[in-house]
Amino acid sequence: MSEPVSRRSAMRMLGAAGAVLGVAGCAGAAPTGAAPRTTAPSPAAGKTVGAAGIDALLAALTLDEKTALLHGAPDPAPLGQAGYLPGVPRLGIPALRLADGPAGIRVARPATALPAPVLLACAFDPELAREYGRVIGREGRALGQDVLLSPMANLIRTPYAGRNFETFAEDPRLTADLVAAVVRGIQDEGLIATVKHFALNNQEQGRETVDAIAGEQTMHETELRGFEAAVAAGAGAVMGAYNKVNGVHACESKALLDELLRGRWGFDGWVMSDWDATHNAVASLTAGLDMEMPGGTHFGPPLREAVRAGAVPRSAVDLAVRRVLTTMDRFGLLSPHPPARPARDPFAGVRTARKVAAAGAVLLRNEHDTLPLAGASARSLAVIGPTGRVPFVGGGGSAHVLPERAPSPLTAITRRAGNGAAVRYALGEDLYGRALPPTLLTPPADLDDRGVDAGRAWSHEGEFTLDADDEWTLLVHYTGKRPSVGLDGRELFPVRQGVAEYFAGGLLAAAPDGLTVRRHTLPLKAGPHRLAVTAEGGERGQRFRLRHTTRASRAADVAEAVKAAKDAAAVVLFAYEDATEGSDRRSLALPGGQEALIEAVTAVNPRTTVVLNTSSGTTMPWLARTGAVLQMFYPGQEGAAATADVLFGDVDPGGRLTQTFPADERATPVGGDPLRYPGVGGRQEYSEGVHVGHRWYDAQRVEPLFPFGHGLSYTTWEYTKPAVRPLRGGLRVEFTVRNTGRRKGTDVAQVYVGPSGELKQDQPVRALVGYRRLALGAGEERRVTVDVDARALSSWDPERHAWVRGTGPREVYIGRSSRELPLRGKAVVASG
Repeated sequence: MSEPVSRRSAMRMLGAAGAVLGVAGCAGAAPTGAAPRTTAPSPAAGKTVGAAGIDALLAALTLDEKTALLHGAPDPAPLGQAGYLPGVPRLGIPALRLADGPAGIRVARPATALPAPVLLACAFDPELAREYGRVIGREGRALGQDVLLSPMANLIRTPYAGRNFETFAEDPRLTADLVAAVVRGIQDEGLIATVKHFALNNQEQGRETVDAIAGEQTMHETELRGFEAAVAAGAGAVMGAYNKVNGVHACESKALLDELLRGRWGFDGWVMSDWDATHNAVASLTAGLDMEMPGGTHFGPPLREAVRAGAVPRSAVDLAVRRVLTTMDRFGLLSPHPPARPARDPFAGVRTARKVAAAGAVLLRNEHDTLPLAGASARSLAVIGPTGRVPFVGGGGSAHVLPERAPSPLTAITRRAGNGAAVRYALGEDLYGRALPPTLLTPPADLDDRGVDAGRAWSHEGEFTLDADDEWTLLVHYTGKRPSVGLDGRELFPVRQGVAEYFAGGLLAAAPDGLTVRRHTLPLKAGPHRLAVTAEGGERGQRFRLRHTTRASRAADVAEAVKAAKDAAAVVLFAYEDATEGSDRRSLALPGGQEALIEAVTAVNPRTTVVLNTSSGTTMPWLARTGAVLQMFYPGQEGAAATADVLFGDVDPGGRLTQTFPADERATPVGGDPLRYPGVGGRQEYSEGVHVGHRWYDAQRVEPLFPFGHGLSYTTWEYTKPAVRPLRGGLRVEFTVRNTGRRKGTDVAQVYVGPSGELKQDQPVRALVGYRRLALGAGEERRVTVDVDARALSSWDPERHAWVRGTGPREVYIGRSSRELPLRGKAVVASG
């Protein structure tokens, strides 16, 4: 059938709706101890064309049309999204738009910028994670999107990884719970969720080429847990990773895509590549990759040629197309009356964003009742730091969302402090630079706000002289093509290759007024220097400015901050670290002059609270001098209000760390071992085995700066009366939690289990097996029950390729973090 057919006629031809066809092929039985697959019912129940309809579509599609459904293409009416899949209009198959969205929908229009997933995770609350997913799901549909490229299920393996803020935790169990909840929330609203990056994509450095080497037990007990949970939750799509896994590109790995994902786990959606992660049409398609994104370099003409030459069977193409169509049908997208797109509900987004940011806030330190702010501390405040005035909403790269609104912390704190309070502000560190004096250059030029008309160019070359050696940071702000800035014959802002050019951070990459920013720091010798600037207007014209900071300007900023701190009863100092896709962190220390700023401010005012807007674990040589440290990660558009809520005690800081903060950069699960990170000669070994995150610190008896699960409260807690007994192949753990303080508070009770002496496999010293988030009034107590299932007590046996339960005596630990476990119990796990 090659002639055009109307959508209505095509639907009549395709027949009545039926059950969604499962296309897992030879799906095996669930492994021992595995959670049963619980694919969510179709969000478009009763609006599908069913298996018969899919069969009819496959019979009607030409080879060219089939392959067009297996790769991305340019969008004729782009909405600013990441990808586009053209449909087949003559058969009623609609196009798909695919948007980034770990923390909100990344398109050209404003959307709710939610807190980063790493902050959501700190709430230890799967129900809140589902609510988070629902906000994204509704907004994605409302903003014209069909597929969400989220959530990210990769573990936090190294604190250096540039995308740690986009994922959830270092712990496999917690990650699995939260990934599953977010998937369900997204798909509750009819948006197709894509769990990524499958698998072992735990760093940005060398991500496109590194070969991640991990054994079966290591993979199943750590990295794969989140992906398996996403499949069980009904995720519609999976994204293959850039890297190799055990010698094979992830998007060409039959072991991952066919045998594990579909065969063992029963996944029945489609697998797409990460952007430009496909290398070979035949190898990828036959291994189980269904879709190449964002274009058709391999799955376009080369795939059609391979089919016609007999290198790829037509049945393999049909199977890939069937998977795509079946998933679309599950969500009602093939119906003649597809689900209507909802309107945006920005008010619901705002409520959830603020709720999540406050729920995930982690109070790391609080000496001498520095927090909550009260009395004189609430009436006389100094707010210090660039991110006190410029809100740090989210990280850079594909996770960056254009917020509809984002008030500053200074505004929120001033409003909350009230009319009778004195709130002073000091910059502390200049992120965007000061204007170069027009008379600096000979001949002079004003470089602070220049316009260049469309089709024109502007250039200037001049000389300046320094009286003494200095260190400058030069910054160019621009709206169009990046201006060329040469200093002494050297180009300061060359165009970088790949994502590094486009993903330059969520804070530092743009000025408060929206101009793109690039910066370059370099030492300058005393004497003459030559500066040359050229800017092109392009098709639309542009504005640009050249700015700088010097040692003198930096010293003046610190001096101003010190004066403000001296004059205030308390200080709230905002510190940042700007992470982004495409690059890893070079250090775990705060960047720039922030450590010196904290030292200077705390020296004159010990009632200083440092609020951290950082992506992952941070070293803190300045910690002992502070009054309090509040970890807010990347808190989204409502982060300022949520931060004020916590600072003033309107809510209890209810977050707990989902990653260990190291005391020393060399003392981490990958520290000091380049073969573990970042790899040697393109090869990276996961030789830590099952000891990821807090498990490694326990196994190596290394004292962290702050342990996994740590977080302080404004009240006090008591844990008593533990009881542990066998239950249905697992354990039932009971204990009592009492709020012994004078105010309502939130705590996260955590349950860990020790190894089985009857298993030969390597096991963690303690593994997280359960948790409960509790909100109790002053003096209130609650009996808490945590059921530990068989999977949580199991290890992966690489000889049997199956889970085996750890029977015999098992020790159970109960408490408030992986290192604060006051209660213990023991029970025997029976065999059989």
